[in-house]
Amino acid sequence: MSTLKMETSKVEELRHSFRGELILEGDVNYEDARKVYNAMISKKPAMIAKCVDVADVVAAVNFGRKNKILTAVRGGGHNGGGLGICDEGLVIDLSLLKNVRVDTSNNTVRVGGGNLWGEVDHATHAYGLAVPAGIISSTGVGGLTLGGGVGHLSRKFGLTIDNLLEVDMVLADGSIVTANKKQNEDLFWAVRGGGGNFGIVTSFLFQAHKLKTVIGGPTLWPIERTEEIMKWYDGFIHEQPDDLNGFIATMVIPGDPFPEFLHKKKFCAVVWCYTGDPDKFDGLIQPARDLEPIFEHVGEMPYPAIQTLFDGLMPTGLQWYWRGDFFNKIPPEASKVHKDFGSKIPTSLSQMHLYPISGAAGRVSPEDTAWAYRDAKYAGVIVGVDPDPENARIITDWCKEYWNALHPFSMGGSYSNFMMEEGQERIKASFKNNYEKLREIKTKYDPANFFRVNQNIQPKA
Repeated sequence: MSTLKMETSKVEELRHSFRGELILEGDVNYEDARKVYNAMISKKPAMIAKCVDVADVVAAVNFGRKNKILTAVRGGGHNGGGLGICDEGLVIDLSLLKNVRVDTSNNTVRVGGGNLWGEVDHATHAYGLAVPAGIISSTGVGGLTLGGGVGHLSRKFGLTIDNLLEVDMVLADGSIVTANKKQNEDLFWAVRGGGGNFGIVTSFLFQAHKLKTVIGGPTLWPIERTEEIMKWYDGFIHEQPDDLNGFIATMVIPGDPFPEFLHKKKFCAVVWCYTGDPDKFDGLIQPARDLEPIFEHVGEMPYPAIQTLFDGLMPTGLQWYWRGDFFNKIPPEASKVHKDFGSKIPTSLSQMHLYPISGAAGRVSPEDTAWAYRDAKYAGVIVGVDPDPENARIITDWCKEYWNALHPFSMGGSYSNFMMEEGQERIKASFKNNYEKLREIKTKYDPANFFRVNQNIQPKA
């Protein structure tokens, strides 16, 4: 496939069938339009097609396919590796394709392909409902969902894909299909964890759950106690009721709103989210308190509040580099790695998270969806983060060195939403036993690999 050469006649041809905005290099709003969440990614597409409806998506896909143009698809733009944008090609931008419709007759939610999770949380909260998602509300619904969806509610309600009932999609040939457990079942299986390999999802239908408030927030211990705390946590979290979730982290407290005595210090932390009977919370959390954390800020809050806890610290435009792995335990040797690298976190926003994969998320068979690591106990991610481009090398080197030291204790693959561009062998390892089935479905629905700016599942020759 060639990259896009902007012939005026071709652009005008697309304009005739396109209601949204076509942004070309040199246009006044081009520089803003090409930015993504991760400022370390700076790619220059020849054109950005901001779609306002499904017909626009069809027109853009047909244009890209007929002209053999490298094409990327962007939803919320959060992808760490910048896989929602490309150089010299076409970006199909879904950010205007937004709608959230709650149906209280069956507690389902219909969501547009361009929505952000904060918009979904806002709409569902009014009805006392929630859809399991991640931990940052500015994340796009599309990217997080298609990759799997790990977050605060995973132990209670499963991954986001476990609550996905249906998708409407535009395929590589420009056709529009619906996929669910009765229509295009193979495609529905594939999009639940297989990423954007199979088409562009223009609409998601989710099962929502009754949830108004949670009890949540962090407990902190000095980084020097990491080995002790991780040993306790590894033996604790998976034995708890599904209502209790908490991811463990190594991190720095950057500043306000935390007390001054914590500022710029490094910690081992657990960030809790509890969905059950408030009267039972203190009893469940007491073992953590018995370990005498240096700080605790845990309380009842609306569910959208815990989803926005990190938003202020992680706005669009920071430098990011991240690497991930799945783990089935936290052995002492791995805990020592966490302590050693947690003790030399290079910038105040850089951190490591281990998200528990147990409870409802762990009771789904690895064959039931494309998300292959149901037997994992943790989805881990290391993120180097800083606002200053001058620190890009520092945070990248720390992240890579941390990952290299930790990877021998992993299960070999990574949650795809925690990956940069890491090559085909890494992608195969991350889909494990489901990779060959995904290849067959890719070959059926996208044999020319039109949708390839992603963690790419390559069709069979």
